[in-house]
Amino acid sequence: MKNNIAGRIRINAAGNDLYGFINALHSSSVKCSGQYVKKDIFYADIRRCDLKETEALASLYGISLSCAEYETISRKLRRYKKRLGIIFGVLIVVISSLYFSNVVVTIEINGNSRVSDKAILAALEELDIKKGTPLSSINFHHCENELRVMVQGVSWAAIRHTGNRVVVDVTEIVEKPEIELKRIPCNIISTKDAHITYTTVYDGMLMHKVGDYVPAGTLLVTGVTTDDTGHSTLHHAMGEIRGIYKETLTFTGEYSTEERTSTGKTETKRRLCLFSLEIPMYIRKTDFKDYDSSETESYLKLFGKQLPIGMKKEKLSETNIQPQTFTKEELSQKLMQKIYLYEKNFLHDKKILDRKITESDSDESLTFTVTYQLEGNIGTQREIFVK
Repeated sequence: MKNNIAGRIRINAAGNDLYGFINALHSSSVKCSGQYVKKDIFYADIRRCDLKETEALASLYGISLSCAEYETISRKLRRYKKRLGIIFGVLIVVISSLYFSNVVVTIEINGNSRVSDKAILAALEELDIKKGTPLSSINFHHCENELRVMVQGVSWAAIRHTGNRVVVDVTEIVEKPEIELKRIPCNIISTKDAHITYTTVYDGMLMHKVGDYVPAGTLLVTGVTTDDTGHSTLHHAMGEIRGIYKETLTFTGEYSTEERTSTGKTETKRRLCLFSLEIPMYIRKTDFKDYDSSETESYLKLFGKQLPIGMKKEKLSETNIQPQTFTKEELSQKLMQKIYLYEKNFLHDKKILDRKITESDSDESLTFTVTYQLEGNIGTQREIFVK
């Protein structure tokens, strides 16, 4: 083990007065180990600090001396002693470790669902709990009490730290649930001119059967019922009434228009993030009058933990307003795309039985008139006003 840590040298000595050299070596301050003589050659291990004295004795007795140093930790350190970058790197790592272990590096918030992290972090920042704050300067008990007062919706808070990580546990105020007035007397009326295809009534009395044609505004399910004695009862009519109806929509596009397009020119702006600070790494301002931007960020990690040191990149893409002219085929494709998006967003809960598209063309625009035959829910609740 000592050969691996301290500087140790293996020597081989040969000469006419070999034993005189060995005796002189033993009489000196040189400490030898692992020594033996084989075929008139003396072998031994000495300390590196004794090498000069050993060489002087060998020269005095006319001894031929050869030596080789073991690969030890001290030898490796001497090999890199002039490489200042490694030394500075080690110092930076040590200083950084000491620094980051005594300041707030990350803040975790647990227990909130209605109160946003942003609101809690803003309150903590007012209490001087933010990235880079020395942990020794934080009065956690005081901050817990203040946080409950500063953030509306928080009934209890606990703040603790594990290493350089501050953990905030909160309990939100349990609000009184809203009482939904689901039993208000109401009817179900038709919102479409339709043929009824399906009926299901959970409460109330059905006024029309499957196959009937009902104009918009027709009473489908009544919330007022009368028994044999003439006594009237008010109900909150509930049910599902489906029917087949028509719906007509118009989609128009112009042959010549102005659209916002990319010029192909881009710029990237970088900002160095140190805790809550953002230091710009650029000098000149962008000369783009109009542009789209997208931002990405990346942070350094140490032992799997994210450090508050990183880089934000904002990519700017120049755009401008340019006139666009479309052919009839191109404009038709754009209108069909609009029709597809409308059906996907607004007709997804309805069954499309038929679709007819009529085209109206002029010198300036192209119009598609779409007539749908749909099957879907045609009823809506309307409150019954009683005295």
